[in-house]
Amino acid sequence: MTDGPLAGVRVLDVSTILAGPLCAQILGDFGADVVKVEHPDKPDGMRGHGKSKDGHPLWWKEVGRNKRTVGLKLSDPEGAALLLRLAETADVLIENFRPGTLEKWGIGPERLHEVNPRLVIVRVTGFGQTGPYASRAGFGTLAEAMSGFAHLTGDPDGPPTLPAFGLADSVCGIAASSAATMALLARERTGLGQVIDMSLLEPLMAAVGPSPTVYDQLGVVETRHGNRSTNNAPRNTYRTKDGAWLAVSTSAQAIAERVMRLVGHPEVIDEPWFATGRGRVEHVELLDALVGGWIGARTRDEVVTAFTEAGAAVAPVYDARDLVTDPHVRETGMLTTVPDPDLGPLLQHNVMWRMSRTPGRVRFTGRAHGADTAEVLAELGVAAEDVAALRDRRIVG
Repeated sequence: MTDGPLAGVRVLDVSTILAGPLCAQILGDFGADVVKVEHPDKPDGMRGHGKSKDGHPLWWKEVGRNKRTVGLKLSDPEGAALLLRLAETADVLIENFRPGTLEKWGIGPERLHEVNPRLVIVRVTGFGQTGPYASRAGFGTLAEAMSGFAHLTGDPDGPPTLPAFGLADSVCGIAASSAATMALLARERTGLGQVIDMSLLEPLMAAVGPSPTVYDQLGVVETRHGNRSTNNAPRNTYRTKDGAWLAVSTSAQAIAERVMRLVGHPEVIDEPWFATGRGRVEHVELLDALVGGWIGARTRDEVVTAFTEAGAAVAPVYDARDLVTDPHVRETGMLTTVPDPDLGPLLQHNVMWRMSRTPGRVRFTGRAHGADTAEVLAELGVAAEDVAALRDRRIVG
């Protein structure tokens, strides 16, 4: 089986927590040889995030997959020198230290490009490498607050709402993987690598939508609307007779018409205001009452079946148990079972997209801290006794 479109590409993952490691995971999923570089005594905090089984962190098994692990103290001159030797062999380096940290250790982009002009350097920070906030501590929560996401999320009379998961980090990690592959493509034409300045804030700002443009042109600051939309209606979550929650979308005019015919109120389709999403939003209370009343009188399965047969758009609100048992999720390979040396068969998210000629795959799950230090350094010509001496001095781990 092919190892994916990035087979032959080497990535140094020198990042921690989520955005950078997720970027490296995606590159590894599609064939890159990823070398995860961690401090010998203070490994990536992702190893301590989330739930564990028998002492084995489950999130790490996924975000650390397809990565060989090396313990290396970059703040020590000998450790920094080893990183430079690794960088000579690499195509991409991903880091998320505060701006200036790598430069302080003598391994900033200028030095890295001296040893390898073809290296693509992905620098992930909260607010970017420049500007008045560059030196601030940056975490996904702050990006979720500043991007406008929290302001627009929640009930109209409730507080701004943060997500219960690493939204900003995840969006940034996916965006960073795209940026890295763009830079690799550009290198094919120029022969040179480049530095990518990737903040947690900007990708999520783009995902939130055109609020800055709306404010610039109309002076309007958008507000929270709960599960309703300001662009179309009916759009909400509705509770069924058996206590389940369903999400309904009517982004297309034809779908909106099908929904209203299905729930027994075709007369509203002929109203002039029904012809546009904005017009329907102005009558959202009426539409929600009609749709919600119909759904509330039926079970989840009855509603899903009726909507599907009518060509209307509906989906149950799932939890993890629902995802794992859903036939479409399983049959299309959105989840995959991977053998793990510690836990046996392990269910994980599959690679994020399907490629017909060069598909990615999960080759192995997240490995122990420093599991591959000796092997990776041996590839640089470092003798086993020298690795042992460095390990004794905690330069490597």
